[in-house]
Amino acid sequence: MPETISPTPLLVLASASPARLATLRAAGVEPFVQVSEVDEDAAVAAAEAVHGRLEPADVALLLARAKAESVARSRVDADEVEALVLGCDSVLELDGEVHGKPADETEATDRWRRMRGSSGVLHTGHWVIDDRDPEEGGTSGSLGATASTTVHFADLTDDEIAAYVATGEPLRVAGAFTLDGLGAAYVTAIEGDPSNVVGVSLPLLRELLGELGVAWHQLRRP
Repeated sequence: MPETISPTPLLVLASASPARLATLRAAGVEPFVQVSEVDEDAAVAAAEAVHGRLEPADVALLLARAKAESVARSRVDADEVEALVLGCDSVLELDGEVHGKPADETEATDRWRRMRGSSGVLHTGHWVIDDRDPEEGGTSGSLGATASTTVHFADLTDDEIAAYVATGEPLRVAGAFTLDGLGAAYVTAIEGDPSNVVGVSLPLLRELLGELGVAWHQLRRP
């Protein structure tokens, strides 16, 4: 009898990040993008009202879970095809403080003046919800983890900071820098997974999917 070939599971990316999408595509995975409607500030405030101040890594995981759950609920309500839903969120930790995307150029400039010649920790929370049909291997599982990478920044001059901020890139990304774009010239070293700095840790995602019974190669395009 011919070998039965399992269908490629559908991965839904609950994020609008072009960098996350590009990273997954470069790894051979073609996710369906469905952006969540999570109010991030409200979600963090609600959690801290109950649990007290959250550590930066916990903030990233909280928001990743909120995004995944929001999209998973909306797919059920709309009777969409069952899938693996991935939520991600990144924050930069500087001296114990949490930083996401700068609100404006002034904040981005101030951030870089703190970062230059120093280092920070980029935390990316990952949350996966398995909404697949049990007949196709679905587990109804829901799990997540945070990957953390230390990033060392070059000692930029004020002119370099102004020129970089003027490109607009720092305003579009958590931490006000990129490793895969214009900001790469200003990162002198990293300690940890580089894909995590871009926005999705492929090794961690592989582990989480493995716990749900999905081998990484099953997601790759034929």
